[in-house]
Amino acid sequence: MIKVDSLSYSYPQKELYNKVSFELEDGQHCAFIGRSGSGKSTLMDIIMNPEEYMFDGKLDMDPNCRIGYVNQFSKLDETKETTVFEYIGQEYIKLQNEITSICAEMETSPDIDILLEKYQKALDAFDAIGGNDYESKINNKLNLSDLVRHKDLKVSELSGGEFKLVQVIKEMLTCPDLIIMDEPDAFLDFENLISLEKLINSHKGTMLIITHNRYLLNHCFNKIVHLENMEIQEFDGRYIDYNFSLLQSKIEMQELAFADDQEMLRNEIMIDKLRDIATYNSDASKGKSLIARIKIQKRLEKSRTNAPFVDIKQPEISLDVDNEIEDSIVLKVDNYCAAFDEELLSDVNFEIRANDKVALIGPNGSGKTTLMRDIFKNESDSIEMNSDVEIAYLSQLQGEILDESNTIVDEFFDAGFETVSEIKSHLYGYGFDKDLSRHIGSLSGGEKNILQLAKFSHSKANLLLLDEPTSHLDTYTQMALENALEEYGGAAIMISHDYYSIANCMDYVLVIEDKHIRKMGMKKFRKMIYSNHFDKDYLHREQNKRTLEKKIAMALKDSDFENAKLLCEELEKLIESL
Repeated sequence: MIKVDSLSYSYPQKELYNKVSFELEDGQHCAFIGRSGSGKSTLMDIIMNPEEYMFDGKLDMDPNCRIGYVNQFSKLDETKETTVFEYIGQEYIKLQNEITSICAEMETSPDIDILLEKYQKALDAFDAIGGNDYESKINNKLNLSDLVRHKDLKVSELSGGEFKLVQVIKEMLTCPDLIIMDEPDAFLDFENLISLEKLINSHKGTMLIITHNRYLLNHCFNKIVHLENMEIQEFDGRYIDYNFSLLQSKIEMQELAFADDQEMLRNEIMIDKLRDIATYNSDASKGKSLIARIKIQKRLEKSRTNAPFVDIKQPEISLDVDNEIEDSIVLKVDNYCAAFDEELLSDVNFEIRANDKVALIGPNGSGKTTLMRDIFKNESDSIEMNSDVEIAYLSQLQGEILDESNTIVDEFFDAGFETVSEIKSHLYGYGFDKDLSRHIGSLSGGEKNILQLAKFSHSKANLLLLDEPTSHLDTYTQMALENALEEYGGAAIMISHDYYSIANCMDYVLVIEDKHIRKMGMKKFRKMIYSNHFDKDYLHREQNKRTLEKKIAMALKDSDFENAKLLCEELEKLIESL
């Protein structure tokens, strides 16, 4: 289907790929993963529009290959007055109308040969996209994604998540040779995410999908393409097995690197001794020994174990608090209501204490962001804030927090930093260790969210409001954020549809149902999610897996490789059961 061979490409200020290669075969469902800003979306665009890029290497693909595409930032077109059914069936209806028009013209036109040729072309195009029984196909896909009840709604009446699913259905139904999707899961609530999973798994054709969503990664793909440090690695199989293979490689590589370090240390001690001797002994043989040892050290440094896919720098997210509040109520919401064209929330009541980590969940369009913004503004009579509260807000609309016309360094001068050196030191841990003169508007969605986190963490606030913080973030940054939230000393409210982030670092959940909010403990939340979507033992095995992974990380930190290997064998057995 696709063969990328030794492809290299760079921007004027950034090299993206260095002779990368991979193949995608017919029928494969491939997840394309890698750190934010590594160039995944650009490589997708090169595949779709190779003539627009000056790259080195080869890209082999059938020139007649039909590609369907779902954009990362596709927005609901508010001017659309077509129904959902008409929007999905646009190509079918257009060709069907053309065929009908040609048939009507043939009844009166004397130039029948030209019309017959046009008729055959239109008929061939209709057949090529699977036009036979297209109405039934649309209904089947809408039913599979639990959207059949919306088929007669106007497109403009859909939520953003529902519209994303409709776009996926539209691309699938025209029977392209290849479907490319760029983070189709962004901002989907859990029910819509399950619908996306069903759609992906029901599709028989070839798919190449950028995603950082751990649920989709674990349930939808039989091939992994991993872009890291300008290189690509392929893996045929499940994401969970790929991750395990990386962990095995990490143990092996770290053990080799440790041995390299020990050998280099021993050699360095010998060099220092020979240098000391050379200061009072003019024996030529001692000088030759010193030169030989220095050459050995250079060879050791050059050949030191390099592992671009296992030695991945995880952001160092630190969420500190300047003014810790004793265990008391920091936020009280009493009889809160919200409405636009219609009522979103009614009679909402809850309290947040000084160290509570709370997830706010509910369907797309249920009023979560509206409530979060009103808490941030603190202008409603229904919202009472502790006088010692200092708020930091992370928005899913990145332009609310970041000035996209700013350079990175200017943004942080505006945030109160005084020197470039101070900015560089702060941003280094977040992976921005090179060109800080780039404009924020040129960054990827994931890079903008990481930059928001870097700005957010500098505030040292005692109440964090996070609206979809994991959207567009790579899995390494997601896990770093989870660890930072676990250790955070203040209160946090997080809107999220990412089950893993909620389960890993939140204390309880506020659930929006029927315009009201109810509190749910984590045990009940996990049970609710798993009873609907997993077998009954999955929760226990998943928790054990995370515990083992943490133990392996601690063993590697202590260079206890034998223990890490034993724990890895235990983890392998557990993964087989998943």
